Amino acid sequence: MRKQVDVVNQSSDLAEEVVESVHAVMHRFRSLQFQALKEAAHDLSHMEAKALGFFAARPGATQSELVQHSGRDKGQVARLIAGLRERGLLEAGADASDKRSVRLQVSAAGKALQQQVRKQARRVSAQAVSGLDDAECRQLLALLAKLRDNLAEGEA
Repeated sequence: MRKQVDVVNQSSDLAEEVVESVHAVMHRFRSLQFQALKEAAHDLSHMEAKALGFFAARPGATQSELVQHSGRDKGQVARLIAGLRERGLLEAGADASDKRSVRLQVSAAGKALQQQVRKQARRVSAQAVSGLDDAECRQLLALLAKLRDNLAEGEA
């Protein structure tokens, strides 16, 4: 008698293994980033570093735009921005067309700090892909884009 193979469950197990592997890689990557932030001379949390990066890339963006981009709670983002402003890392200005809206940008001190953080992130990123050539990196990017697209289709 021939043994039947459960192809459906094998495929499901493989899918779970892929997603778990992606999760494990990101967990390790963030752990190394957090460790680098902690060991640096500055006292900056992961989310604070992300917020500085957001405003460095989008000078004049608003708190609402960061909320939308990050998916974080409005209150959490408000506290985060208040802390960055108190430390002189973010500056605020009124919106020319809407006086109720506040436009944020990274201060000179924030830019210097954000550059240090980016340097650390680049070092961890280089470590993550060491041993992969450009073609393998492009292939990995394409495969991850497929995963992201598949998940986005499920949201629709």
